[in-house]
Amino acid sequence: MTRAAVFVDRDGTLVDELGFLRRAEDLRLLPAAAAGVRALNQAGLPVIVVTNQSGLARGLFSADDLAAIHARLERELAREGARLDAILHCPHHPTEGEPPLRRTCECRKPAPGLLLEAARRFELDLAASWMVGDSLDDLEAGRRAGVLGTILVLTGKGPRELERVPPGERARTRLAADVGAAAHDLLALRAARVPGRSPQGR
Repeated sequence: MTRAAVFVDRDGTLVDELGFLRRAEDLRLLPAAAAGVRALNQAGLPVIVVTNQSGLARGLFSADDLAAIHARLERELAREGARLDAILHCPHHPTEGEPPLRRTCECRKPAPGLLLEAARRFELDLAASWMVGDSLDDLEAGRRAGVLGTILVLTGKGPRELERVPPGERARTRLAADVGAAAHDLLALRAARVPGRSPQGR
């Protein structure tokens, strides 16, 4: 039986945007991150992080470093009663580093591969799911995967990314101040059964 989920970007959405987060000790949750994830947990929605981590291809950190960063992320969320159901990452870059990590792949956002992998692995209903992130690549990955709705958060790169949206498209871009507000909004939409593919939802 398939179920809806919420896909969430990592850097600039859940944690501070540092360019490249290389060390676990530098990870800082954004203020509303735990509250937003906790609200989704309480609603019974799986929360899955999907994140581009080309620092692996670039040699900026190792797979062990990334595992330590994600372990700290889960600990910091757990301290505030929140949990992630999975963390999926893309290690590739099309032009940086060396093969096999230097390649064009289907998992680097805006490609939808991470979302599609999660849907297969966890039997998720993409057409009932949401994508939340601070970049247009996040939103595009969600659209390509066929999610119900997308939300651009105005943390991290969000304000700068919003400036890239053509004026005619802004009214159709759903915005939220942060992950906490995004969780509140999408849960309200689910409760009201407002289609995510309305003009404001895509």
